[in-house]
Amino acid sequence: MSATDDIYRTSHLKLVPRRHWGRMISAGVVLLLLAALVRAFANGKIEWTYVGDFLFSRTILDGLVNTILMTFAAMALGIVLGVVFAIMRISENPVLSSIATGYVWVFRGAPALLQLLLWFNLALVFPKIGIPGVMEWRTVDVMTPFVAAMLALGIQQGAYTSEVVRGGLLSVDSGQYEAARAIGMGQLLMLRRIVLPQAMRVILPPIGNEVIGMVKTTSLASVIQYAEILHNAQIIYYANTRVLELLLVASFWYLATVSILSVVQMYIERYFARGAKRLKATG
Repeated sequence: MSATDDIYRTSHLKLVPRRHWGRMISAGVVLLLLAALVRAFANGKIEWTYVGDFLFSRTILDGLVNTILMTFAAMALGIVLGVVFAIMRISENPVLSSIATGYVWVFRGAPALLQLLLWFNLALVFPKIGIPGVMEWRTVDVMTPFVAAMLALGIQQGAYTSEVVRGGLLSVDSGQYEAARAIGMGQLLMLRRIVLPQAMRVILPPIGNEVIGMVKTTSLASVIQYAEILHNAQIIYYANTRVLELLLVASFWYLATVSILSVVQMYIERYFARGAKRLKATG
């Protein structure tokens, strides 16, 4: 039988698209749940006028500024510590490697809330800090909510970041290290000019996620009276008892901040991925 006969025999058949019943049912269930959720909030005991009234209030916006400030301060400290301890971790010096391993073990193991409370109450262990007999300050004056939160969140973040950076450094081909040593580059110069630029493609995505996570983690600092979004929202609803309304306001600003940072992260990742795309195109 020829191919022409096969075409003739099947030409009268009607092409029917495949029906994905599982997808359709799943989509229907999700839509029903979403509609039920919207209806619950619409008909719940929520005074939406309060949400609108406090969305752009001075107290909430001040908390937003403090949240962003703490996010970048803690992340800056975390990135610096992460890079330093990642380099120490891969060092051939067993002392440096052991110190870095211990740092990661301790600060990844303790919850962020616990570390916040420990730093904020450091004066109970060290009443004064500084150089004895030369420069000393009362710890209770130095360890403000901002300083305690920055140290607690930043040092813990450094433990996580060090593992991210270490993974990025190890992702660079060993031939790059050997070539840099062959032309007489020192360890730091090799890392700055050869290794880190190549490792950035691996390091940036998880670091971007950590920044976004830090925005939300700053809310824990409300327990030590740091005036971020949640803390300021709590001050307002303690006074007017509109708890849910103020929590919705705080949620809006957390979501808005995370959304903006997600877009920024996307563009940064595209910028550092250009070299890899060019390499694939020429390969």
